[in-house]
Amino acid sequence: MSNLTKNQLDSHWMPYSGNREFKRDPRIIASADGCYYKDNHGRKIFDGLSGLWTCGLGHNVESINEAVSNQVRTLDYSPAFQFGHEKSFLLAEKITEFMPSGLNRIFFTGSGSESVDTALKVARAYWRKKGHGTKTKFIGRVKGYHGAGISGFSVGGIPANRTLYGQGLDAYHLPDTQAPGTEFTKGMSEIGSDRANALLDLITLHDASNIAAVIVEPMSGSAGVIVPPQGYLKRLREICDQHNILLIFDEVITAFGRMGANSGAEAFGVTPDIITMAKQVTNGIIPMGAVAFKQEIYDTFMEHGGHDYMLELPHGYTYSAHPIACAAGLASLSELQEQQLPQRIKDMSGYWEEAVHSLRSSSDCITDIRNYGLAAGITLSALNGQPARRPYEVAMDMWAKGFYVRYGGDTIQIAPPFITERSEIDSLINALGESFSTL
Repeated sequence: MSNLTKNQLDSHWMPYSGNREFKRDPRIIASADGCYYKDNHGRKIFDGLSGLWTCGLGHNVESINEAVSNQVRTLDYSPAFQFGHEKSFLLAEKITEFMPSGLNRIFFTGSGSESVDTALKVARAYWRKKGHGTKTKFIGRVKGYHGAGISGFSVGGIPANRTLYGQGLDAYHLPDTQAPGTEFTKGMSEIGSDRANALLDLITLHDASNIAAVIVEPMSGSAGVIVPPQGYLKRLREICDQHNILLIFDEVITAFGRMGANSGAEAFGVTPDIITMAKQVTNGIIPMGAVAFKQEIYDTFMEHGGHDYMLELPHGYTYSAHPIACAAGLASLSELQEQQLPQRIKDMSGYWEEAVHSLRSSSDCITDIRNYGLAAGITLSALNGQPARRPYEVAMDMWAKGFYVRYGGDTIQIAPPFITERSEIDSLINALGESFSTL
């Protein structure tokens, strides 16, 4: 039992949680180190999702702890507007080392949701600066996730995240990339690249003169690790180029190593015009997000910004480039480079792929397994018309066994820390196999 009182538990309206279920039997995390949590009973829990796709370096990383501690004592906060501090410029340059060539102008936010909002606002403003003020519509994708803000749910395509809230931004959606016959594909499927051509139908319907940008995740994480088919992202890039539409990659999950590369753009060989990011930039130790823009977008605002003292872009957040977050980001990204963790994941991905696909025979309830880099999604069939029931039961059984995995919709999602050893992968997969076998 938790030491928290009922009133204390009831006071917190928890995000993306079944509050009623949780508060009947709270799952309280007390501490973390390396690849493991400890709960309030002292049980060791393997972190099978790197926090929330955030802690690839593991927990309690000394170099990040020290950087944050030193920054708190030196400069705890600096005004984000019209004044600066050195670490924001150092971190911006460091981030560009992970980005594709040309995406070298970094705008800081406080989260992935804010990063998406920033990218969409800038896309609209960019076209107005270019004299194309009618380009205001956005195109997202079914099963895409782009944060919790109004703009994010508008371009997002997960029904449960949309239906409660009514009208959002003027946005339309491409079909998802899960083509029939691609179940249990290892890595990228050879089937489905033609689904990108649905963008042509949307352009025909709405006209390119009205469309500001297309936004997709290179790999859809929150919908259950949906991997792009071979050639799909390249085709999106071609269509956007042909019709003068910006292409945005939401890399809040895929940036900084998870795909076995510095970015999803690098992993899949396609360069967008804008990349959103968050999560791994600080290893989850403190909230931070960022957006990388190609230089031409930045230059357009500078060239049409009026007098030098005027604001070229009237946009930003109180916590943009927070000094403590910048210190954490510099330490986190330095660790990724020094330990060569993107390459480690690339080297580990074959072992991971075979391990997760070995689960196929664990249960007839498993209808699909998908993987890329150090991430995997497992789809389970509905129980009595309840798609989310079996994933919930598996996740609770795994928690009882000492493993944290994510359950969302009809999927189980796993993405352990980058520092995970093969023996720990084996333990995670064996435990999942046991849980699936009871379905």
